[in-house]
Amino acid sequence: MTPLLCSCALASVIINTMALEQKDIELLERVIYKNSDDIAVSIARSFERLEERIDAAESRNYSRLADVEDKVESSRQDIADELGDIKGELREISRAHDDEERV
Repeated sequence: MTPLLCSCALASVIINTMALEQKDIELLERVIYKNSDDIAVSIARSFERLEERIDAAESRNYSRLADVEDKVESSRQDIADELGDIKGELREISRAHDDEERV
């Protein structure tokens, strides 16, 4: 059991079994004070893990965004090619139609 859990368990027992006296409060303060470094390190590590997770999520988002941008660009190029082909076909049809009218 970690020191923090021990102190929490101790506090729970004290609170549930009897009224707190000054000496009990001082004992709790000493336990918390002695474990304050452990608590601070634990909180710091939690923030580090959170920062790592945020960085990883941000990296995944940028990667996905880059994939979407690539697909959009590819689709844009495909559409431009199709439009070019359609324009060419329309010009050929227009020329054929003009040639028929001349005859």
